[in-house]
Amino acid sequence: MQITLEKLGKRYNRDWIFRNLNCELNSDTSYAILGANGSGKSTLLQVIAGNQLPSEGKINYFLNQTSIAAEQIFHQISFAAPYLELIEEYTLTEIIQFQAHFKPFLNGLSTSEMIQIIGLERSKDKELKYYSSGMKQRVRLALALLSNTRMVLLDEPTSNLDKKGIEWYSHLIHNYAKNRLLIVCSNHLVHEYEFCKEQLLMEDFK
Repeated sequence: MQITLEKLGKRYNRDWIFRNLNCELNSDTSYAILGANGSGKSTLLQVIAGNQLPSEGKINYFLNQTSIAAEQIFHQISFAAPYLELIEEYTLTEIIQFQAHFKPFLNGLSTSEMIQIIGLERSKDKELKYYSSGMKQRVRLALALLSNTRMVLLDEPTSNLDKKGIEWYSHLIHNYAKNRLLIVCSNHLVHEYEFCKEQLLMEDFK
């Protein structure tokens, strides 16, 4: 998997969020997009994911050196962010089974194995609306990192996680993020991206 960003820019009304961004993102490499709140890192991640269109420039997607249309890239991407809504009327068991209809899990993981990895066995039959914010974030991260996709996008992944949850996140990254294109957005929280090989600073593209 490869993504190229050519003179990429995004603005709202007359205000440029970022501009003149040129870079190449490759499989088997992890990238950190770093910036303060409001710097545009989440917007950039949404543009990379194909959820928003750039205001200028071009984004290209390639798989095995073959170009992929932007409207088809969602097949290759899994995404987790604290602002993404879960179907809260579903239980953990149901949301995992629902996700499996759209994107299979790595190594053919079963529902019970997924629940065990998430570490919420006692709450597997509880509706997600009764979960704490930290429990919901665990579900988001697991659904993204355990999906069998070539690219994983994580926006402020340790939001709402306690110390134990952060350790769980690091374990998940170590075991399931290898050999994939991984992009992490962070407000300079080192534990979120310390494993990343490359860094993009949003302040460089203003």
